[in-house]
Amino acid sequence: MMKRGRTASVAGIVMAAGLIAGCADGNNGDTIVVGSQGYYSNEIVAEIYAQVLEEAGFDVVRQFGIGQRDAYIPALEAGEVDLFPEYTGNLLQFYTPDATATQPDDVYRELATSLPEQLTALAMSPATDQDSYNVTAETAAEFGLVTIADLAGIDGPITLGGAPELAERPYGPSGLLSVYGVEVQLDATGPATLEALLDGVVLVANIYTGDPAIAQHGLVTLADPEGLFLSSNLVPIVRTDLAATVAEFINPVSEAMTPQHLVAMNLQSTGDQMSPADIAREWRAANGF
Repeated sequence: MMKRGRTASVAGIVMAAGLIAGCADGNNGDTIVVGSQGYYSNEIVAEIYAQVLEEAGFDVVRQFGIGQRDAYIPALEAGEVDLFPEYTGNLLQFYTPDATATQPDDVYRELATSLPEQLTALAMSPATDQDSYNVTAETAAEFGLVTIADLAGIDGPITLGGAPELAERPYGPSGLLSVYGVEVQLDATGPATLEALLDGVVLVANIYTGDPAIAQHGLVTLADPEGLFLSSNLVPIVRTDLAATVAEFINPVSEAMTPQHLVAMNLQSTGDQMSPADIAREWRAANGF
């Protein structure tokens, strides 16, 4: 995974946990703590949530850049963070590793029953930002690649670029072998995954579908007919006792956001170097929020 694979150091996680705890100590019920993962796309969505709630009259504390699930899920479950933008498929696999649902509505329903009682999933968004396997247009043409299954016809080693944790993911090397009969060698390229693909260091790259680099570089996203990847739609996760309070403000945001919106906002961040706050304000203005 190119973006979501950025893992925090142990020191960073400890620091984030301390900051979260500090916010929670001062939360008297009138303040909503909005968190985000440690990458730009998630932070943009969290900033939209924060601005919409502020517009509705809530006091909001932003706790952005917390890191990965091992850092922020305990904070959510403990009530130290109140609201967080998540992704249905990946969060479902976090709580239910053997989940069988793959389609959007099925994944959402299974997620709702898998969450601990103190957490609630609000309305699922049409916007998606999920794992996908990509090759360059030249590679696709050379080997006739259309689906992930086509990789099995390549002679010789297939190098897969992605974050180190891809080795343990159900859709990583073990999933490719069991579902598609494709054997790969993982190259833990992390944030340099795109560059590794473009430079020919790896043949296949795990890049999120919301990344504007896919269109910018004419990459070919391989189809996944067997459902190796679970659908991962944006979904706000909120403290259950706060769900009824914020749903009327956050659900319309989720319902209005599209995959195209997410790609465009990501491009504003990576290409135009706009701040999450400015991107969020522009999206709100354009979409009636």
